[in-house]
Amino acid sequence: MARLIASCTLTFAALLAPAAQAALKPGDAAPAFKTQAAVAGKAFDFDLTAALKKGPVVLYFFPKAFTRGCTIEANAFAEATPRFAALGATVVGMSHDDIDTLKKFSVEECRDQFAVASDPKAQTIKAYDASSLLPGVASRISYVIGQDGRIAFTHEGSNPLQHVEQTLNAVQKLTGKR
Repeated sequence: MARLIASCTLTFAALLAPAAQAALKPGDAAPAFKTQAAVAGKAFDFDLTAALKKGPVVLYFFPKAFTRGCTIEANAFAEATPRFAALGATVVGMSHDDIDTLKKFSVEECRDQFAVASDPKAQTIKAYDASSLLPGVASRISYVIGQDGRIAFTHEGSNPLQHVEQTLNAVQKLTGKR
């Protein structure tokens, strides 16, 4: 039985893992997008181009709101948001979830600290090569986008805490601040 569970777990993890060559690379143009997002339970229109005028953007894709790994990641980004803000960076998470789910998630798990964006048709998810093999689920991938509109850093992996740590380090390098 333990073997079967381990095998199913590995299979599921493999399905969620993005193809290594699929992610956008540093230097690539970041696809512009506009979508509905929520922060502190309130919906608003998020525009990447407008956000980049204020500073770099950390765009992280997560599989599904209120799942264990996504909750851990949202909590960690919420805790780190003041450090990102001190560097002039905006954090936004994105999933396939609908805006009503993300309004609740923005309060409960993002702790009113940063926006989460809805991509119900997966247009932005596809543009950023963040699709998983499971329908309606994004891969766990993070990007740091410089004010020039180019990808400055990419991180893929199943450990949600590494996304926060690695993107914070990338923003520090990009801005030359600590």
